[in-house]
Amino acid sequence: MFLAPRGTVDILPEDQPYWIHVYDVIRDVVRLFGYSRLDVPIFEETGLYVRGVGEGTDIVDKEMYSFVDKGGREITLRPEFTAGLVRAYIQHGMHTLPQPVKLYTTGPIFRYERVQAGRYRQHTQFDVEVLGSSDPAVDLEVMSVAWHLFSQLGFGGLAFQLNSTGCPRCRPAYIEALVHYYEGHQGEVCEDCRRRLVRNPLRLLDCKVDSCQPIINNAPHIMDYLCSECAEHLATLRGYLDGLGRAYTINHRLVRGLDYYTKTVFEVWAQGIGAQNAVCGGGRYDGLAQELGGQPTPGIGFGSGIERIVMLMKEQGIQVPGIPAPQVVLVYHGEACKARALQLLTELREQHVAATIGFDDRSLRAQLRNANRTGAPYALVLGEQELAAGEIVLQGMLADGTREALPLGGAARVVAARLGAGATCVK
Repeated sequence: MFLAPRGTVDILPEDQPYWIHVYDVIRDVVRLFGYSRLDVPIFEETGLYVRGVGEGTDIVDKEMYSFVDKGGREITLRPEFTAGLVRAYIQHGMHTLPQPVKLYTTGPIFRYERVQAGRYRQHTQFDVEVLGSSDPAVDLEVMSVAWHLFSQLGFGGLAFQLNSTGCPRCRPAYIEALVHYYEGHQGEVCEDCRRRLVRNPLRLLDCKVDSCQPIINNAPHIMDYLCSECAEHLATLRGYLDGLGRAYTINHRLVRGLDYYTKTVFEVWAQGIGAQNAVCGGGRYDGLAQELGGQPTPGIGFGSGIERIVMLMKEQGIQVPGIPAPQVVLVYHGEACKARALQLLTELREQHVAATIGFDDRSLRAQLRNANRTGAPYALVLGEQELAAGEIVLQGMLADGTREALPLGGAARVVAARLGAGATCVK
């Protein structure tokens, strides 16, 4: 027997109401904020991620699904969305559009990482990007999309974790201080941190190993090394957040996991979801477009895994609308009645009535029992006697169970008019 590959998950029918609801809320939020959808390929040239995400990051060094295709090209399944969206922005000349360009997308991403609750090797991400403005108000805009999304989904106690990663002018001095500090603690940190110390020192602050936490807690803060531009950018953003009354905490160890971040980095945390309480994360990447061969173009965005959102919604007891039940179930007895019922099934659907029918020629009792389980408010029952009389019985399946004979020829129009309001939802 085959099983789903480790690190993947099947989205079963009983979980679909959560997914449908999350997508519905996403659609409403991006429409409210004026974002346009851009879909990019599920794979790109490997070099896009090496240059964009950065050598020395865990994603590039450990987690990418890369292969050589039949044309000898090095290809990688996308491990994140931002590099691909920026590549599309450059390739299609979107810098000629009114700036900033506000984009979103959803779809699977792939990372070979340790499997844990809410974190899979293939997971689905909602991604938001704004390209073409360095205004701190754009940072607020992107952060507000995330806040509004999770508020509308029903999460409480929302708060931002906020930091700055500086810029190419001020970051080198901070990295020098960080390396100097860690060189005095090399024997106390994990093997990955010893590697990061040489290859990618900023990632030292992102380590999750317990033994490294005291070292991280006492590390120098980048806030003390920001240039005037970066400090002013952060101060302005904080002023905007204060003006909106948005809760936030300055988190000196928040750096995110990608090389392209500059200035603002943030996460959204929700109350009561355990130690891993981030529901999304992102930040500014003002140098990424130029690194990928385009014109200098500031940008900022965030990503959020939908599997994790759904898992947390369940843990929080957040209720979602049910799957719409059929409005009518057709029940028949005998082959002649079945043939006419199938015609009526098509007539009902043409009238926009959600209708279904039992298969395999089961008994009337079994068909009615199944109709009751669907939650449909009505059944249309067609037996040989009704067929001979040119009638069909409309039977209520809910409280009163009333029965009414309808002309078979006009039954679809009568039922459509009777229902009128639309589908009933299973609770």
